[in-house]
Formats: sequence, structure tokens, C-alpha cells
Amino acid sequence: LCSLISIFIFSNIYMKAKNCLIFGGSGQIGRNLIRKLTKNNIKVTVVTRNLHQKGLRIKTQANAGYIEIVEANIFDEKKIQKLFEKSQICINLVGILYEKKGSTFKNIHTIFPSLLSKLCKKYKLDQFIHLSALGINDAVDSDYAISKLNGEKEILNNFSKTIILRPSVVFSDSDNFSTQFMTLLNLLPLFPLYYSGKTKFMPIHCSDLTDVVYYILSHNINSQIIECIGPQTLSFKEILKILLNLIGKKRLLIPLPLPLANLSAKFFQLFPKPLLTEDQLRLLKYDNISSGKYKTNFELGVPSKLNFNEEVKKYSHMWREGGQFSTEKYISNKEKNI
Repeated sequence: LCSLISIFIFSNIYMKAKNCLIFGGSGQIGRNLIRKLTKNNIKVTVVTRNLHQKGLRIKTQANAGYIEIVEANIFDEKKIQKLFEKSQICINLVGILYEKKGSTFKNIHTIFPSLLSKLCKKYKLDQFIHLSALGINDAVDSDYAISKLNGEKEILNNFSKTIILRPSVVFSDSDNFSTQFMTLLNLLPLFPLYYSGKTKFMPIHCSDLTDVVYYILSHNINSQIIECIGPQTLSFKEILKILLNLIGKKRLLIPLPLPLANLSAKFFQLFPKPLLTEDQLRLLKYDNISSGKYKTNFELGVPSKLNFNEEVKKYSHMWREGGQFSTEKYISNKEKNI
């Protein structure tokens, strides 16, 4: 009888997995977060707009039984509210860097998070974690920043058990930051420096950011804004120099006057996937570092451990001549065999 009671307690208390509803789970942060949560006995339901395109990528992030993928339009309130009935936690990672037909900053960064926060309140969830962005308080002339800030205000008004995370630029081997710049630096003989390359960043590795999210969940932290930063403060110019060094290239870094920068942004934003938009150019005026007004992940007790140059070095060989055969590991093994 005692053993039966022990099994009952263990299976129903200690082994009972929480259910976490994730929006935006197919990106670099989402995939890393799914792995982190499911390894720690948290079941996830991931909402995606295109199951056929992104389903396989998401499925491979967790063991069977710990992940469910639901195809839905994120503004289909009737469909998504059913998912809240069986969830204790909601995480919103949905965001865009540029507008396109049907996806405006206001829709994605303000209206959608507001909808989620109202559903969190209606179904009495334990926590709502919303991914915002660092530096949005100062960027008063950026539509992106304004939409993010308005979204935060809506969320905090709607649901008290909310945590807002404001990360600096997030990097990993599947990002759209370090990988895109290495591609451009590999192709172009010179590279423009907007605002003389003086804009400062505190890049945070994707796995460090997911550690912050898991810490918040496991410690049941609510009602805070947390700035998520990496261990280094780097200017845009310093970042480019690090990337050039890692891929073994020499390029001219030329400060671009603002009128020319505006013209280039007007041109680049015409691309299907814009390299730069006018709004992003305005955003680059402002440093992307901790403001001192809110707690950082360091003060929370989850310091970032991974340095930008050391981590990017692990995958930068894909942009170097020789590819994988240019890595230190391969060269050292070759020397031993000679």
C-alpha cells in the first residue's frame, strides 16, 4: 500500500508536467526554448501558421509526447483560445523586423500581444512571458520601437502576471544577424558604417536567453520588465571587425553620410527581404544596451556566459575559404598526422 501511495504522489505531483503555449516557436529562440523546456519536464504546444513548411523543423526539437504542433492563424481568436484552456504558461516570441502586406508592426507587436494577454487573464494562466526589445524607450521616431512599447503597455494593463523580456541583439548559428553580416562581408569589397559604426550593442547568445526564460518559469517570477544582455558591450564597427577577422577577410569599412544612408535604405527596403529599411536606419541611432532603469538578467541571477567572438568562431568556418577544413581542430589533426 505504501509503495502504491508513493507511486501516486510521484506521478501526480513530481512528474506532472506543466503545459506551455508558445507562439513564434519556429525561429532560433523558439527552437532553442522548446529543447530547454521539454528537457525539464515541461510540455509545449507550438502554434504555427504553416505546418507543412515549419512542422518538421519544430517536431525535431523535442521527444514525442512533449510537443504538440497546431496550425492556426495567430489572429483566429476562436481557435487559439481553446489552446489556453489546457495551458498554465503562455510565451510570445512573435516579432518582425520589417513590415509587409498583412504583417504590420501594429498588428504583430501591439494588437496580437494584447489579445494574448486578455486570454491569459480570461483563462487564469500562471504566467505570460512576452519577448520585446531593448532600447525602445529612446527610439521615439521608430515605428518598430513605438509598436513594441505600445504592446508592452497593453499587456501590463491587461494581465498582472506578465514578464516582459527586452533582449539586445540575439545571436546563434541560425540567426539573421551574425550569419547575414558574414555573408555580406564575404561578398562586398567595402561595407558602409551607419552613424560611423558607433551604435553599441550587448549581444546575447540564444541559449543564454533561453536560460533566462527557464529561470523565470521555474521560479514563478511575475510582473517585471527584464533587460537581457550579453557579457560584452560592442560597437557596430567592433562587431564587423570581429566578423571580418573570424572569416579571414579584409574589407573597407566606410562611414556613410546620413543622406546617402537614407538613399541606400530606400533602395534596400524594396527587396523581398530588405537588407535595411528606413525605420531600421532610424533605430540604429540608438544604443542597444542596458538602460539602468530595469533589472538585467545578471541582477536576476542568470548571467550570460557566452562571448560573441568565441561563439561565432564555432560556426564562422562556413564563410571562410576551405570551410570546415579551415578550422583549428582540422588543422591540428592534420599536423599530428604529418
